[in-house]
Parts: sequence; C-alpha cells; structure tokens
Amino acid sequence: MRALQVQGSSPNVFSAEQIASITGGRLEADPTIKVTAQAVLDSRAAQPGSLFVAAQGENVDGHDYARGALENGATLVLGTRSIEGVPVVVVEDIEQALGLLAQAHLRNLRQQGDIRVVGITGSAGKTTTKDLIGQILSEHGSTIFPAGSFNNELGLPLTVLRATPETRYLVLEMGASAPGDLTYLTHIAPLDVAVVLIVGSAHLGGFGGGIDDVARAKSELVQGVVAGGTVILNADDLRVIAMKDQASEEVLTYGVVRDTTFHATETHIDALGRSRFTVTDTRTSETEEVHLQLVGEHHMTNALAALAATTVLGINLNAAVSTLNNATALSPHRMDVTERPDGITIIDDSYNANPDSMRAALKALAVIAGRKRRTVAVLGEMLELGENSREQHDDLGRIVVRLNISLLVVVGAGASGIADGAMQEGSWGDEVVEVPTIEEAETFLTEYLTEGDVVLVKSSKGSGLWKLADRLVGKA
Repeated sequence: MRALQVQGSSPNVFSAEQIASITGGRLEADPTIKVTAQAVLDSRAAQPGSLFVAAQGENVDGHDYARGALENGATLVLGTRSIEGVPVVVVEDIEQALGLLAQAHLRNLRQQGDIRVVGITGSAGKTTTKDLIGQILSEHGSTIFPAGSFNNELGLPLTVLRATPETRYLVLEMGASAPGDLTYLTHIAPLDVAVVLIVGSAHLGGFGGGIDDVARAKSELVQGVVAGGTVILNADDLRVIAMKDQASEEVLTYGVVRDTTFHATETHIDALGRSRFTVTDTRTSETEEVHLQLVGEHHMTNALAALAATTVLGINLNAAVSTLNNATALSPHRMDVTERPDGITIIDDSYNANPDSMRAALKALAVIAGRKRRTVAVLGEMLELGENSREQHDDLGRIVVRLNISLLVVVGAGASGIADGAMQEGSWGDEVVEVPTIEEAETFLTEYLTEGDVVLVKSSKGSGLWKLADRLVGKA
C-alpha cells in the first residue's frame, strides 16, 4: 500500500467550538464552523476546510494573510488577535495552542485505531533517516512523514494534524535547539519507537555546557516512549549508547561495533561515495546485503537506524532492505548529486551544516573525486555554534587541507574562520578564495570550473548557499 501523501491527507473533523475548547482560546466565529482539511501556515496552501495558523515570523505576520487564506478555502483562523470579518480562535500563544490541538488529535487517533508513531533525533541525519523510514513503511501501510525538515514546535504539530484514522504509521523528525525541546515535542506526540542517531556540535549556542548538554537534551527522546515501546540507539556513538540507562522500555542498538542488535559488517564505500554493507539482525541471525543509492559514508548510520525502526514495527528485514536499496533522499539540498552536461559534478548539501555533517560531506567529496578529478569545496557559515564558533570553523579549514581538497571557496564574513584554518594548516596562494556574497561566488565559479571538477556546496540554511547550489545545477 502506498502512503497517503502529507499534502493530500485530511484530519478528523474539528468544530470551531472544539478548537477553542482544546486550545483555551476565545471563539470569535460561528461555533459550528468545521475544519475538515489540513492546518497550514502558508495562506497559499489553504484548501477548502483548512485551518489557517496565523503565526508571527521574523519578517511576516500571518494575520495579514488571513483573508487570503479564507479566499483559498480556509474556514477558520488560529491567531493571537481579532481580525475584523474573519472567523478566529484567539489564543495567547500560537505554538502552544497548535501543540495542544495536535496532542488531542493524536490521542483521538490512538483511541480509534492502531497508529504507530516513530520519532527521530540527532545532531545530523534526522531528515534523511525520516525519509528512509517513511519510504519503507509506505510499502506496508498508510504513512505520514513530512517533506523537508518539519521538526520544531510548529512543524511537528502540523505534521501530526495531517494524520487520519486510516494512518498506520506517523514518522516525525524531532529537533532540539535547547534543553526541554524534545520533552515538549514528545509530550505532544508520545512515541512507539524512538531513534537517536548521533550527538554532535549542532545548535551548541542553545546549550551552555557544550556537547554533554547536547547529549542530555537528546536523551529526552528516550524518555518520551509509551509503555511497550522501543528505544533504538546508535552503539557507535558513546554519548548515544549511554542513553540506554535512561530508557524504561526495550532498547535495541545498531552499529559496526560488536554486540549490537543490528550489526553492520563488510562495510565498503564505492567510487561514487555510496555505502555497501552486510546487516545482521542478531535476534534472528537474518542477514541481508545493503547497497545504498545515497552518497556519503555517514548514510550507513541512517540506513541502519531505518532498518532497526521498521523491523521493530513488524516489517520483514528482507522487505525493508529491498526498499532501502532503492530509496532516495526525498528532501532537497541533502547530498544531492547532479552531473551537469558540461562534465562538472555538483554535490548540493546546503540545507544545513554543523561540524559533523561538514566533515562527512567533505569526505564524500574526496571519495567521489578520487585522485583524478579536481575538488572544490564551497563553504559558508555554520550557524548556532555558540562561543566556540570561530574555533569550529578554523578546525574545518584544517580538515579541508588534510583531505587535499584542490580549492576552498569561503562565502561570507561569518565563515572566514574556515579560510584562516586552511591557511594555518598550510594552504597557500590560489588554494583558498574568500568572497563576501553568493553572487560573487557564482561569478568566480563560472569562470573557474571546468570539465571533470567535483564541487561541494555546504553551509547552514540561514547562510543562503542553497541559492547558489540551485543556480549551479540550473534550478534557479
């Protein structure tokens, strides 16, 4: 059975009166108004029966678009103030209200049917692992998993609200920028299966104590599992495997180290940077050969996690591997490899970046190019690293040199530490280029690149290098 696509699924019916009651809001609408379609943040995505969530962004106030949402079919608005002539449930806090609504919705679904909820967290790999799990489960039941990275206090409730009584599997990506985030998200959506990938240096700015505080925050996921649920931990990461002591339910492990439940052996990276390995379910001694289509050695961790999670849910290992071997990265700007007609290869991994994912992407660049092709690393700033940001960028520049990358192009002043590290490590002359803007980077690359070059584009999303990646592959 194929998945019910997120975009086309419909929630249970809520009346305006029920939404006001659940959220503690003030009803400024006909109480009998019905919400019969998905909740949306973008007025352009509204359809007949939608609930429009008038969230306040940095540069946009959703209330200004409420009438447009109604024109597109929305029947009700969730907002923080009255809007003349518009049916609104007025609440003090949009995020909290949306969370309460999603919590109530999932509770109703659990009472009506047999929905199973999977949650994934980690400093890197969440979105890809979510996509892999979603693709496997979609072959075996109606599955909801979001496109992209809907992993925060707004995105996760919106995904939960898209589930229906027919939904068998709900796959959720859960991000943490500060302590307590995962406790909050798992309170909205308690988990049948909790998957922890790696603990790294992402979002260090929100964790005053550094990486050990990141580990403590990630461990909140294992405490958000329902009775009879399962916790799945990466045994290759010492900080992750230590979380087993905090789990009250069954714990299964995966990795290349010995004594894991899902054990990878005979690991190999092919000339295109794709992982090949043998996986054994040590509970049953069943063994399968995995041949990933995804580029990057780090995807072996994501694949093992996906196999563990889906097997726990009753999917046969052979069937899971069969889907996995044909799976792709559905979300954009994640190790997306494009072979241009002029013979230049672009590796677009520009959606997000932290020191761990940067190292993995640079290693993939070196592997794909081998020793015969020029390598170009176009790197921007890694955001939210806190007080150690400069040091982390410097370290990355040194790694570029150690991997013998032919050219480093550093984009933006915030990433200048990368250039400093490369030069301190011994990269001189024309091997390091600094440009202040994306436009200047594009101009330089247009003149510099030639047939056979392999180019990696990577930074945090907020740095904007995804726009450059789109231009380099002809999407802009």
